This record gives sequence, structure tokens and C-alpha cells, in this order.
Amino acid sequence: MRCSRWLNGPVLAPAIAIVAALGLFAPCATTDASAQGMAPDSLDDGPHVYWRDASTALVFYRCQGDLRSSGWLSVDRPLAVKGLCADTATTYVLSPAAPAVEPDAFDDGKRIFAVSDVHGEYQALVDILRGAGVTGEDLSWAWGEGHLVILGDVFDRGAHVTECLWLIHRLEREARSAGGRVHYVLGNHETMVLQGDLRYVHDRYLDGIVASSGVDYEDLFGPAMELGRWLRTKHVAVRLNGVLFVHGGMGPEVLERRLGLSSMNADARRAIDLRSYDLVFSDMPGFLLASTGPIWYRRYHRGTPSDPQLTQEEMDAVLGHFGASAVVVGHTEIGQIQALYGGKAYGIDVAVAELGGLQGLLWEKGTFYRVRGDGTREVIGGGR
Repeated sequence: MRCSRWLNGPVLAPAIAIVAALGLFAPCATTDASAQGMAPDSLDDGPHVYWRDASTALVFYRCQGDLRSSGWLSVDRPLAVKGLCADTATTYVLSPAAPAVEPDAFDDGKRIFAVSDVHGEYQALVDILRGAGVTGEDLSWAWGEGHLVILGDVFDRGAHVTECLWLIHRLEREARSAGGRVHYVLGNHETMVLQGDLRYVHDRYLDGIVASSGVDYEDLFGPAMELGRWLRTKHVAVRLNGVLFVHGGMGPEVLERRLGLSSMNADARRAIDLRSYDLVFSDMPGFLLASTGPIWYRRYHRGTPSDPQLTQEEMDAVLGHFGASAVVVGHTEIGQIQALYGGKAYGIDVAVAELGGLQGLLWEKGTFYRVRGDGTREVIGGGR
């Protein structure tokens, strides 16, 4: 049966309003929270939430081939939005107020789990989070006071980016309520999409929600959109229990510029919405989003005659600058999670197709572990 109209949904709690127009769709195939993804060949997508102002929102989906919209909603309490048209059992709670920028350094996490370069592979993300015990089978937060790091590049290539983003969005809220944290660190593919570089966007989006709605893909993540304003609060690097997490890496130029963690993060957030001429002719934002900046850097893994691989001494200097004992990076695929520089660095962008899924890096009581999708773990040695 086709979803023909919006129906009222139940109120979750007194402080949370499910606006009348935002309940369940009319009878559709429903799933529980463990099956948020759509069929591989589906062009359906959503929800996308447009905040005209702090009290007015509009929600739209592509559902079973049609564009569905709530119309303008008057919002004066947290807004609970149902998931994809085949995912009406999952609820996402949105605050009318713009999300706040969270701290970029914590020293109280009992354990840390990090994954990187998901690239829209929703099932791989689900498998590794369940296997590691970060979520339960129903994909609710189960990590207690632990910290989860999503180390960039959720966007592009794969066909289930939206599902990945909403899962992370929901887990972030649940983790905070449990005393834990989710840190979504921006990668180069996040900034590419936010700035309109769509070279690697899956056709599912361009042929589906973009064609149906008339909203450009990058504008689905614009400053007035829920996912867009959320992404614009994220950092390019965080330090947790003395371990630095950054998508690409930190090189000597960061030290030469005397960039501190928080100032660098603030400058990078501001750079996201600059125009090309700002980036070309302004030194700092241009550096932060360029090849030698933190989201594109690759010299931990390889070098060229003009741009040689980082030396051990340079690595030690980077760690000393940020008060870190080790740095964790994604961005450059390395097969499986490995220690680099004698355990001073860890690369976690793995070959998903070859491995049959993602791997995660676990830090617990000062020891690093490689974790596979089935939950098995092994201590990682010092590496080169």
C-alpha cells in the first residue's frame, strides 16, 4: 500500500512533541531500529529537516517514489521525527535551538572506540558497532560512559549516507544522556559536499531526492538544514585521554603556524562556508582545507621527493605540540588497522571490500586493540 498521507503519532514524553503532521506514514512496511537501511536499489531518502527559523520547520522525504512533505510546522518543544518511510519505528529527537559546539578535549573517557571512512556503507557501520558492543542489537547506545569517534568520511561513494548520518545523530544524543560521547570528526568528503564538490556522490541521491525535491544535494546539508547545522558544529581534530584523532593527519606546517587545537577547529568550521576566493586568497582557511592541512594530509603513509614522508622526529614534535601520546588517522587506506611510528600513530582506514566489513580501534586502559565486525579483538603491536 502506498504511503498517501501523514498520520498522528504518540507523544513520547511530556517534554517531546511529535507534531501532528509528523507521525507515522499511512501503512507502509515497517522495521525496527536495527534495520534503518533501505533496499540497495531504492531511491527513497530522508528525513530532511529544514529550519526556517527556531520555531518553524519543514520535514520532507522521498518515499516509495514520491516526495512527501509535512508543510510548515510550528515548533516550540523538541521535535520527534520518524525515520525513512520504511523505518517508522525509529525516532530522531531534534531541538529547535541550533546545536552547540562540544568541547574538543576530554580526559575522563574510560574507553574509546573509533571507526573511519564509512563512505555510506551503513551495514558495515552497524555490524562493527554491534560487534564491539557500542550499540545493542536494536542499535541503541550500549557503551555507557565510553566515547565513540567517527573519524570522518561518512559521505560519498556509498548508497546509504543519510542512514549513517541519522544513526550517528541519534547515538550522539543517547550517549550524552548515558554519560558518554560521540565525536564526529570532519573528513575531506564532508567538507567537499558542504562546499558543493559532488564528484563522489552516489547516483541514488542525484537521481532520487535531488531530482524529486529540486533541492541541490549540497543544500540538503546547508546551514538551515538539521544535518547541515549539526555538521557545522563538528571539529577537525579531538584529543581524548591524550590521544589525538584527526582524519588526515597533522604535519610540521601545523607547528610552524603554531595552531592550537581549539583555534584550529574554530577556523576550520568558519572555513566551511567560505567562497572559493576566500580559500584561495586567505592563508589560514586555505591551509586548513588544503592537501597539507588536517583533513587531507597523507605523509604518515607515503611521501614524494618534494614532500617526503613524516620522520619519527617530526611525529614526536607533532605529538608534543598537542600534548598527545599518539595520533589516530583515517583517510589513507592501509588494508587493516595498523600501528605506525612505533605505536605513536594508528591508521584505521581499512579495505572494507577485502575484509568484508569495517574494523574499529579500541583504546582501553592505555592499550590499543584491533576490533573486527564479529567483536573479536587483538592487541596491536608497535608497528613501523
